[in-house]
Amino acid sequence: MIKAKEFWSARFSGHIKETSRYLKYMFNGHIAVAMLFFISASAYYYQQWLQNLPENFPTAFVIAVAFGFLAGYSPVRTLLKEPDLVFLLPAEYQLNEYFKRCLYYSYIVQLYLIFLVAAALGPLYLASYPSLGGRYYFMMIGVVLVVKVWNMLSNWWMLKERNGRIRLVDQVAKAFLNGFIFFFLARGDWVFAGIVTVLLAALVLYTYTLASQKAGLVWDLLVEKDQKRMRAFYRIANMFTDVPHLKNTVKKRHGLVRLLVQRIPFRQDHSFTYLFRITFVRSSDYLGMYLRLILIGGLAIWFVPNVWVKGAFALLFLYLSGFQMMTLWNHHRTIIWLDLYPVHQQWKQKAVLQWLKTIMLFQTAVFGMLLALQFQWAGMIGVWVLGALFSYAFVQTYVKQRLN
Repeated sequence: MIKAKEFWSARFSGHIKETSRYLKYMFNGHIAVAMLFFISASAYYYQQWLQNLPENFPTAFVIAVAFGFLAGYSPVRTLLKEPDLVFLLPAEYQLNEYFKRCLYYSYIVQLYLIFLVAAALGPLYLASYPSLGGRYYFMMIGVVLVVKVWNMLSNWWMLKERNGRIRLVDQVAKAFLNGFIFFFLARGDWVFAGIVTVLLAALVLYTYTLASQKAGLVWDLLVEKDQKRMRAFYRIANMFTDVPHLKNTVKKRHGLVRLLVQRIPFRQDHSFTYLFRITFVRSSDYLGMYLRLILIGGLAIWFVPNVWVKGAFALLFLYLSGFQMMTLWNHHRTIIWLDLYPVHQQWKQKAVLQWLKTIMLFQTAVFGMLLALQFQWAGMIGVWVLGALFSYAFVQTYVKQRLN
């Protein structure tokens, strides 16, 4: 006989211990300061932009997409593991209390994102629809919380359906209905919002009818989805610290690899140069993060009007890129062959430092070109000069000291 409540407490305690172990590295002092600066500057210019908000700005559409996504994205964390397929499957009928607590936990842990987005979009909505007022906006947030419960229950019931196409059709249909509910609510169209809400309720009841006809949960699907979410968390954590049990994927990317390694001399002292370049391109961690930082930093530089703040954002994202890419140094530390090859450790350090300078200087060039496209020539030169100096100083002092 399985005691479901005690089993949940043990599994939940292990989950919290595992995630908090990596969260303390993800939100260290460096990242906290960078995030504080980015949020403060964004909030300031967001307020400035709201003062000159265009009359035809599609606020209702933005609200519909944001709130519809938050209500519809309601995954259920079951905290199941692969051995459970063998040991718990026969006792599914004893685990009702366990799965109830999974639903409670999944709902509560997702509330923070709703409140953050609602707080961010509140000034925009009140500036666009001042006649509806703050109470109406709070009512919309309450509707999000209720609709999210419906979506989460529907998603849970659909986990009894093995056919992936049926689950996909259900998700797409609910996504459109969620979006239309909040689109009409944002505009104050209660009648249309009520009609769409009734349609969503009917769809949720239909998924319950389908689920009640199934014999039981699809356990392998539950384990697969939970493992996929943990892998996503580990990939993010791996950008800040080493995650030993993360299974990395490797991409081919022949064209990009050929572009980066074709000029490397075929000599012993360039072995690590070759290795780290193809690792940067082919690993599932580095290239994607590097491009995302360039994109986010580029958007911030493009839309912020003050040239000094543009320069500050450029240096901020240069720092973030250099800080994240330092993990290249430890990427192959579990491979014993590197210790057996006749190559010196100073060649390894030199290769990492050179590559970090290269990608930071390339990022500096991109940020400077964005200023050139806006015809801010002084800002372009300033970003290029300060970015180059910062890249060199950061690599030769901070990174080199950390590697030693």
